[in-house]
Amino acid sequence: EVQLVESGGGMVQPGGSLRLSCAASGFTFSSYDMTWVRQAPGKGPVWVLSINSGGGRTYYADSVKGRFTISRDNAKNTLYLQMNSLKPEDTALYYCARRILIYYSNSGNWYSHYDYWGQGTQVTVSS
Repeated sequence: EVQLVESGGGMVQPGGSLRLSCAASGFTFSSYDMTWVRQAPGKGPVWVLSINSGGGRTYYADSVKGRFTISRDNAKNTLYLQMNSLKPEDTALYYCARRILIYYSNSGNWYSHYDYWGQGTQVTVSS
């Protein structure tokens, strides 16, 4: 079955760095766009970054642009998130998720959905 397993979370001081990994299995990893989503305490999940299947295109939320970098190694079936200049507001449970496109005939448009998620890895930014 499809599995996504995040790792690399922990506690770091403001301004520090952390690198998260997501090991994928059970599907053709190189055929899918991938995403990092985070959920702060008491809040809902929020999209952070995405990367296309080949790794040539990336998309960033304004809150992390210039600080976070998403990448992937398709040969290793692994997604990465390099986080630099971390801030307390980056504290959250970080999930990797598989992105698919769903067509809605009513609107005639395609929309992003995230059909599989990992269990998440906790990132805490505190002094």
